Amino acid sequence: MPASDSNPAILLDNRAATLLAEGRLDDALKAAAEAVSSARQVAGEDARFQPLLVEALQQLAEMQQAGQDVTAAAATYREAIDLARDAGLSGERRAPLRVALATLLDFNDQEAEALPVYEKAIEELEALEPPNLETAGQLRNNVALTYKRQGKFALAEQHYLRAVEALEKTTGNETVEYASLYNNLGSLYYAAGFSDQAGEVFESALKLRQQLLGENHPDVAQSHSNMAAVQHELGNDAAAQKSFETALGILEQHLPEKAASYAATGEDYIGLLGSLGEDAKAAAFQKRLFQVLEQKAPGLA
Repeated sequence: MPASDSNPAILLDNRAATLLAEGRLDDALKAAAEAVSSARQVAGEDARFQPLLVEALQQLAEMQQAGQDVTAAAATYREAIDLARDAGLSGERRAPLRVALATLLDFNDQEAEALPVYEKAIEELEALEPPNLETAGQLRNNVALTYKRQGKFALAEQHYLRAVEALEKTTGNETVEYASLYNNLGSLYYAAGFSDQAGEVFESALKLRQQLLGENHPDVAQSHSNMAAVQHELGNDAAAQKSFETALGILEQHLPEKAASYAATGEDYIGLLGSLGEDAKAAAFQKRLFQVLEQKAPGLA
């Protein structure tokens, strides 16, 4: 059958996904590469089959990513993106490729390369009819975290606020995701030195988490710990001690799975006590911290 008479939806060899699921990575990579080769030939004979080649390249990139070959996977994703653009494929088809490339780069310490890809993916997602605001908001959160790490606080704030706006429009302002995003925004204000604003945002996140998750959830403990840091910064040390103690009480209920968070929060609490000259109380809690970890999470004691 001539290529022009075939249905591209049934031409892609999907053996690679099956082989990968069976744990046969080398065979999966070989099958994906063969699928790309076949798709190139078909697309070269009939340009209508370029979407098939895009799909095959995406599959190969996923296999390369599974094999931890970041350089090869990134190059394959880029080729798929360029081909999708040149073939006039819709933003709905291009955006997932950009998202995959951006997250690949981001999670492999290539933030500078990831940022423009994130930005373009967000642009395409927001230009869809209807716009995919939820995914775009999630990407804005990733971008904001990167800008925060780079000390570009104004840019980070812009993306956080747009992400907040997107969540409000899609899922509302009473979700766990919204509380997490608000918590991230508070961390940005704290890092930028705006303690008053950070406190207001942290408090909103704390109340929402309490409402949605209950008083004894680890995320609630994180919010109490964040509040403690801000309260200390604002000179309200009595409140800071109480917030740390509340956080530690919650985390202790979730040992051993939250042992690392319990230990880190405990050290922050000891540091606060030391800064206040409460050396005896700090020493007593240091002893208790060690005992609790030795009993419930000996690997961290």
